[in-house]
Amino acid sequence: MKYIAHVTRNNNSGEWEEVHELSEHLMKTAQLSKGFARLIGEDWAEITGKWHDLGKYRKRFQDYIRIQSGYEKENAHIENGTRAPHSTAGAILAINKLNPVYGHIVAYLIAGHHAGLPDWVNGRGALSYRLKEGVAEYEEALRENIPQEILDAKCPDLPEISRNSDAISLWMRLLFSCLVDADFLDTESYMNQKKSKYRKKPISLAVIQERFNNEMARLRKGSQSTDINKIRNTIYSECLTAAKQKSGMFSLTVPTGGGKTLSSLAFALEHARVQNKDRIIYAIPFTSIIEQNADVFRKFVGDDVVLEHHSNFDVDPKKEDVKARLATENWDSSLIVTTNVQLFESLFASRTSRCRKLHNIVNSVIILDEAQQIPRDFQAPITQMMQHMSDYFGVTWVLCTATQPVLTKSKDTFGQLLLKGLSNVREIVSNPSQLSMDLKRVKVHLPNNAEPKLSWENLSRKISTEDCVLVIVNTRKHARNLFELLIDDDNNLHLSANMCAQHRTEVIQKIKYRLEQRRKGDKRPLRVVSTQLVEAGVDVDFPVVYRAMAGLDSIAQSAGRCNREGKLKIGKVIVFKPEQASTIGFLKQGEDITIELIETNKLKEPLSPESFRQYFTLLNSKGNQDRHGINDLLKAQSSPDAPLAIQFREAAKKFRLIDNNGTSIIVPFIPLGKEESPVQRWLDILEKDPLQKWVYKKLQRYTISLSESVVKICHANGCIDVKAGLFVLLDCYYSELFGMETPDKLLTAQESVY
Repeated sequence: MKYIAHVTRNNNSGEWEEVHELSEHLMKTAQLSKGFARLIGEDWAEITGKWHDLGKYRKRFQDYIRIQSGYEKENAHIENGTRAPHSTAGAILAINKLNPVYGHIVAYLIAGHHAGLPDWVNGRGALSYRLKEGVAEYEEALRENIPQEILDAKCPDLPEISRNSDAISLWMRLLFSCLVDADFLDTESYMNQKKSKYRKKPISLAVIQERFNNEMARLRKGSQSTDINKIRNTIYSECLTAAKQKSGMFSLTVPTGGGKTLSSLAFALEHARVQNKDRIIYAIPFTSIIEQNADVFRKFVGDDVVLEHHSNFDVDPKKEDVKARLATENWDSSLIVTTNVQLFESLFASRTSRCRKLHNIVNSVIILDEAQQIPRDFQAPITQMMQHMSDYFGVTWVLCTATQPVLTKSKDTFGQLLLKGLSNVREIVSNPSQLSMDLKRVKVHLPNNAEPKLSWENLSRKISTEDCVLVIVNTRKHARNLFELLIDDDNNLHLSANMCAQHRTEVIQKIKYRLEQRRKGDKRPLRVVSTQLVEAGVDVDFPVVYRAMAGLDSIAQSAGRCNREGKLKIGKVIVFKPEQASTIGFLKQGEDITIELIETNKLKEPLSPESFRQYFTLLNSKGNQDRHGINDLLKAQSSPDAPLAIQFREAAKKFRLIDNNGTSIIVPFIPLGKEESPVQRWLDILEKDPLQKWVYKKLQRYTISLSESVVKICHANGCIDVKAGLFVLLDCYYSELFGMETPDKLLTAQESVY
């Protein structure tokens, strides 16, 4: 009897192909999984591959795939409640064949290879429940003629990490990644050969480095010998020198304008060459700047190298790169540009789709741009995971920032305020304090204790006297209030998250164009009012920046938009106290700490490393670095009834860097040069065929996010319609100046940020 793993039709003839034999699938998955686990645990990965579909040998599954639906539905091998379960048999075999702890390690992986890594307890999906209920499945499978080479397995040795109760869950997720990626790829090679053939070996880092070095040589040859370029060249050289050090933790503390984006990539490429790393991952906190950085990299290493993986990646369906799209499934690429959300939520995920890529993070160089943006509520699990990835799996981390936070352990008592910090972090530049002075291009004017709050009317009069000024405030409402008070002479621009990404992009392009025209002699004034979204790496250069009181890190980011290229002797950043209170929560805490440091006269040089050390020390002391208890959920517990108890699924559920309660609203923005919005045309396509996934990618550029409660109120008041299953804002509620015209009463203080 042939035991079937999968079956599919020939698309040309319509006839059924020869079946994918189960023993062949198990052995091939085992081989692939073992290959992925070179630095993780080859023997462990091989066992999980051999046993993951053992339950498919049972008669119930074979009858189902042959008779009930196997020759009618190509997805009969996928497990759910209405089909024949098959993932518990291998889990029970592991416990019976191996000792209790060893067996439960494998059991978690096999039991979760369809639905995701389970919790030990919590409902019918928990591993403890399934092991009890799955005995019949296991016994039925073993009655079949299973090849002995599949059943046989030598008990593997436990690696060092498995003896660490805080780290074993990370190791298990990496093993799980090897299994599920191998399972997907072997299944795909049979079920979808056309798709499988597009998966090719990525361009090597050696080739990428050669391209990068050639472009850098051309850039440096054509650059003027200015003081700033000399400093940038020094930073670049120090990065290349530091890259020859052994793997581990590094920080790159370079003020805005020091060229840290290219210098950090130079470090990563050279470090990868010296230490034989497999890939480079560049993680950025905001989608608003990820495309900008990816474009910079493409300019230096080529369009065929950079893999973008984030929610806003917009691909024309007629030009879609199939290989790039497939590579996002498992990050089989040499240079990846992604978001902190995608990187960190994947490293704490339980679902198969999110976990597939994890084994390709091992032995990589990961650059965290703007590392100070790691959310405080998740610092403990993130830093613990980072340390384990460095200590056990060859990952080199680069904390790349202009405002270095206190993330490291040290003898300094301030550094021990974090619950779980990082150890042995090496600074790449030789003297960050001196560098901050050398690259000083702005004077930050902080309000004194006696200085009164500034009304929007008075602020509007002050900035009206400036020829070219950027004003950054804390909420959308504040931005609109101020903007409406400015003289209407067609020289004012507005930015906030009430505007969709496409709208914001066009405004930023207009700002850059107007700034360039001013450099060429255009005398027209330029006034820009924005929420803090402009701080997120938007490359603009103003001589004067006004900033509403905020955390010192936000003030520093604002300063990065002032005299960015050092064309002026000194730029001017004026911090003011707004008449209306700032937002609540974490952002308000940052503001309060800055005020506290001002009142105690501890910010004599606001943008110095010492000021940031004091600021982040106070900030971290006032909160919980593991607010959701992630580390406790992932800490392995042991008892007679539970040899290995870990709550994978619950931890993944709670690890959300961005609150997913927000709801996306499609807005009818009309792009520059168009007479109407393309949104309606795309929605019409979806109403006819909801499977046109490329349309959803297009629509992402035309969305804003609002809380569910606000959406419900807007819907009840007739502001929002539903088309193709999506919320769509009516035309009359979208302004070319302000974006969505949301009634102020619908927004809480927290929701009005950005």
